[in-house]
Formats: sequence, C-alpha cells, structure tokens
Amino acid sequence: MTPFEGHERQATTLLEAAASGRLHHGWILAGPQGIGKGAFARAMALRLLTDAAGPPIMAQELEVPPEHPIARIMAAGSHPDYAELECLEKEKEGTHARNISVDQIRGLSRLIHSVPSLSHRRVVVIDSADDLERSAANALLKSLEEPPADMLFLLVTHAPARLLPTIRSRCHVLRFDPLNDAAMRRVLRAHQGDGMSEAELDVLLRAGEGSPGKALRYAGLQLAEMEQALTAIAAHGDADNRERLALAKMLSGKAARPRFEAFLERAPAFIAQAARGLQGSALGNALSHWEAARQLASGAVILSLEPGSVVFELAGHVAALSPSRLAA
Repeated sequence: MTPFEGHERQATTLLEAAASGRLHHGWILAGPQGIGKGAFARAMALRLLTDAAGPPIMAQELEVPPEHPIARIMAAGSHPDYAELECLEKEKEGTHARNISVDQIRGLSRLIHSVPSLSHRRVVVIDSADDLERSAANALLKSLEEPPADMLFLLVTHAPARLLPTIRSRCHVLRFDPLNDAAMRRVLRAHQGDGMSEAELDVLLRAGEGSPGKALRYAGLQLAEMEQALTAIAAHGDADNRERLALAKMLSGKAARPRFEAFLERAPAFIAQAARGLQGSALGNALSHWEAARQLASGAVILSLEPGSVVFELAGHVAALSPSRLAA
C-alpha cells in the first residue's frame, strides 16, 4: 500500500500549507484503523524533511525517490531531526506495551531543545496518540503549547475523542476516510499480486470495509470459502444442520486456529451487513442475533471455548437470517 493511495486530498492539504509557509505545528490524523494513516504520517515526514533540505520536490506526491540522501538516512533510522513514538516492544514477552510512556515523550527533549541539523524543520510522528499514558499526554501538551519554530507534530489517532481536549484544541484535525472500492482493489492487488482470485478479492473487499489493513489480516485464510458457507446458510436456514456441522469441523483443530479467529470477527459482521437491507420486525430479529453473535464471538478466545461448538452456534445465528425464519 502506498501511503498516498486514497489520501490525495490530505496530502495536498499538508503539502500546500508547507509550501506556503503556513504549516500549523500540530496535526491530528484521524480516521478508522487500518486505512494507512501511520504510513501516510511517515511518508509525509520524509517528504517535508526532504523538501526542507532542498531542493524541494515539486510534484504533489508523497513518494520520495529511495536513492535520495534524505530517504536513505530515514531508511537507516538515523535522521537527527525526526522522531517516531509508538508502543515499545516488551523485551521478555515479545509483545507490545499497552501505552506510550511519559519517558518516551521526555525523550523528545533533545530534538525539541536542540538546533535542527539537516534543515530548518523537525518532525515528530506519534502512532498512535490514542496509546499515550495520561502523564505522557500531559507532557506532550507542554510541547504543543510552546512549540519550537518549524517543529511539526503528526498525531495518528483512531479515536480522536480519547485525546485530551487541550491537545485537540492545539492541533488541526485532518480527517481520513475509508478507501473506496477502486482504491481498495489497487492496494490489495499490490500486496497480494495477481495470484489472488476475483472471488477472494471481492470477499476481502467486503471484509475490509474500506480498510486495507483490516482486509489484509484475512489474506490467505480462505475467507471466500467461509463467506460462501455463511451465504448458503443464511439463504435457506440449514434445517438439517449439515452445513453448520461441516463449517464447525473445518474450523476446529490447532491448524485451523487463525481461520477460526477470523471467523469470530466475520460471523457477526456478516449478520450486520445482512441486516442493513432489512426493515421492521425482520430488522429487529436480525439485530438480536447480531448482538448474541457479537457477545459469543468476543468471549470465545478469552473463555477458551471449544471452537467447533462456537462455530456451530455462530452459524446458527446466521441461519436465523433465512427469509422463512426472519418472517416468523
């Protein structure tokens, strides 16, 4: 996925502001998770630092040639005027910490209080600002209140309402929308190549709902096969339980664990998507089954429920979408 794909308007907004010399020091990049905001922020940081070092790239595009000296410095992680904060990986567990700590924010002091090295501009990317500890958010606020000249903060957020109101008030908000189908197809093809069937592409498109990151989590899990089974069950209700049992068998066992976890996400979403075309009592029935499916799926892993039983029960909620049962 190129960081520019689907976000041309946002790129133009920042590039034009920078070219005019009126680039605000703080920007909140807000939108659904998985649509490329973080990649956009990093690409924008590289482009602005490249332009500041000169000569500026005149095209209204984010991409900087990889052989450009600034691009090479950034790729090596050694640009002295750039900092990026995200949840640190825990050394022992091999997992990511839950928050961005106040020590990480304090670690920006060198960049903030020193003279820029390669140009007049300095850039900080925080991905995501939703993960800031309370004390870290307060420490960041001090820098946003009195930013150094030509300092730029790009705060990636999936839920801007979770940020401190004082942080929101000191930043401009740049909203990112889910990608349209054409952009999604280009991104998915770029990642998966021509070996992906049209059926698999279509189901990833539906599952992603405009988020390439979300769609790509399902890649390689034969999601089309699962969706075909759910569509058939929803169409005729699976009165003899044959298709539900086959689905439960397919998604049981240790080797099927990734597909089972994908099914936990997709089954409630399948019901929700089907409910959008309903009205009256049929809609009410569908929403009741969606809520029950959502609760079951959300607790299945935490409670270590048996996969086959969970799949069978979730498929039963999908079976309730059949026209004959919804009308009952």
